[in-house]
Parts: sequence; structure tokens; C-alpha cells
Amino acid sequence: MEISHRNLTQQLTHELGKAILQGKYSVNKKLPSEADISKEYDISRTATREAIKMLTAKGLISSRPRQGIRVQDIKHWNLFDTDVLRWILLGKPDLYMLRHFLQLRLAIEPEAASLAARFASDDELLQIESALTKMKFEESGYDDSHQADIDFHTSILLASTNPFFIQLSVFIETALKVNLHFTNRAEAVSEEEYQAHVNIFNLIKAGDAQGAFDAAMKTQRETLRLVDEKIAEFEANNQQN
Repeated sequence: MEISHRNLTQQLTHELGKAILQGKYSVNKKLPSEADISKEYDISRTATREAIKMLTAKGLISSRPRQGIRVQDIKHWNLFDTDVLRWILLGKPDLYMLRHFLQLRLAIEPEAASLAARFASDDELLQIESALTKMKFEESGYDDSHQADIDFHTSILLASTNPFFIQLSVFIETALKVNLHFTNRAEAVSEEEYQAHVNIFNLIKAGDAQGAFDAAMKTQRETLRLVDEKIAEFEANNQQN
């Protein structure tokens, strides 16, 4: 079956975006010209041009006459774009990227837990509790208890009733998956982690907004502290070498 023009553009956008996030093209370095990209991927110049426009709109590249196509610094990227988040996962997220994710989670999730304690409906509480139950009883690792962990956090965002927080659910999901790059995917969520989640849920269910905020803040700060320690260790080892 013939692939549509639109699908070809989306496919090329995905391939180029993934290549940028995997480091094939460095920041401020020139990409091949539109003609060369078209030839390399065996795709029309029109589809290539549209893919370049899409990546430009996402902030990954700039395309100017006489300067060519260049990869932009990460500060220009639309990091909340679902495609960009997907490419981050397919790339090579490092500890510094993980720290950036956690710093923003620290600003989002405690307040979301507090709002959920005030506004969550019975159905939304059941969703959070369902994810918690799966975390407890699933034992096959990443595909089970870790997915339930993701569901737990995104369910709290939904229960916050804040439309801006709800829009961040894909970001939170990506952040948690990046975290799994630096933990053992084969192991289920630990008992200590599970109990911390139980505490947050109980406070939300009890309508204790401040308690839910504090418990979520404590959990996020501890995770960030561990990552900061890993970064310090990594930097110390690099200095010795």
C-alpha cells in the first residue's frame, strides 16, 4: 500500500528528531541540506521541507538562508511536546536530564496531591487506589508495577482538576520512564516506595491537603537527593580520570 505524503513527512520528522536526541547531530552543527536529506531518506523534497518545518516549530532546529539547518540548544526545544518527550526516551537521557525532570516534578506533584485532597471525586480516588493495588500485587517488574507507579502519579494529576496539571501527564510519564533508565527495570517497586505511595493516597483520601503536599514533597526531595548524590559521584570520578 502506498504511504501517504503526510505519513512520509511524519516518518521523516520522527527519524530526524530521534537522530538529534541520540546525538547524531550536535548542537549548533549543520545538518545535511534539504536536498541531501531527501536523497538519504529517499523522500520527496516537499515532504522533507515539511518535516524541517515541523522540527523548527518544535524548537529542535533552525533553518535560515545561507546558514543552513542547525540543531538548536535544548533551551529552545519545546520540551512539553509529546514527540520531543518520546524522542528523549529513545535518545540517551543522562543523570542531568533526570535531575531536570525531578526538579520540575518537585514543583508540580506536591501541589497536585494537595489539590487532589481537596477536589478528587470518588471515581478519581478509585483510579488512584486501583493503581496502588496494582503496584502491590504485580511482580513482573517494569511492565507491571512500574506502569502502575506511572498510573498512580498521572491519576493524581487528573484528580487535581487543574487543566494545566492534567496536560502535564505525558511529561510526568516520560520523567518516570527516564528514571527507570537508572534503576533496575527487572525489579518491582520496592516495599518502601510502595508505603510512601500508600501514605500519599491515604492523606488525599482523608482530604488532608497540607499532609498530602508534605508527603509528596518529601518523596520527591528524597529522589532528587539520591540523583544529586549520583551526579556528584559521577563528576568526582571524571575528575580523577
